[in-house]
Amino acid sequence: MERTPSLGWLLARPIAHRALHDVAAGRIENMPSAVDAAIEGNYGIEVDVQLAADGEVVVFHDDNLDRLTTATGPVKALTGRQLQSLTFRGTTETMMTLSDLLTRVEGRVPLLIELKSGFDGDISVVERACTRLAGYRGPVAMMSFDPVLVAALRRIAPHMPRGITMEHHYEDPEWDFLSPETKFAWGQLRHAPETRPHFLAHYVKELDSPVATMARAVSGMPVLTWTVRTDQDRQMARRHADQIIFEGFRP
Repeated sequence: MERTPSLGWLLARPIAHRALHDVAAGRIENMPSAVDAAIEGNYGIEVDVQLAADGEVVVFHDDNLDRLTTATGPVKALTGRQLQSLTFRGTTETMMTLSDLLTRVEGRVPLLIELKSGFDGDISVVERACTRLAGYRGPVAMMSFDPVLVAALRRIAPHMPRGITMEHHYEDPEWDFLSPETKFAWGQLRHAPETRPHFLAHYVKELDSPVATMARAVSGMPVLTWTVRTDQDRQMARRHADQIIFEGFRP
């Protein structure tokens, strides 16, 4: 029988989306100074991780380098060492590996790690992230939009707090690769027998969905909500969530 981990630490303080970034202050999302700012502010930190060409786990959100760095092309085309040599636009800072991040944070604030997916059945990012996290003593949880990765996390590290990142309708064009049947199934948590999430990380604009409401009220499952940016988002979160993943202001 699986034991549900205590998640009070995950809900105790607001969580900075992609760390406490602020372009005007020279802090780009998921980069070292944004992590340092979140630690200084005593916020939890949400980051994204994915695999480089050589299997290194790097802290970066986009599939491509173009938007945030001085390079172009897909992240997965370069090795970890090559990615670490690139600078973020307008800065002198470089990309972190997951190991770099863990050394930087040292357990001082909670970490919420989103596992990026190619939605192709490859679970390597789960395996390698769990390897990097072995022995880390700080509070950490992992989550993903991809139920395959969350199910793999359940098998590989059953005691690691795990969540499903989700929407209710998956209407954004980025989800056009999903069939209507898959969108419905994911929005209804039909994968729950395989994933057994410990918490939900739900899109704030659809947070009043029956699924999120039932998970929280009936099952007692904690609900985080992303990405909280406006007063309207905050009002929605106060009614329907247990903690916020925020950006663009300091709660």
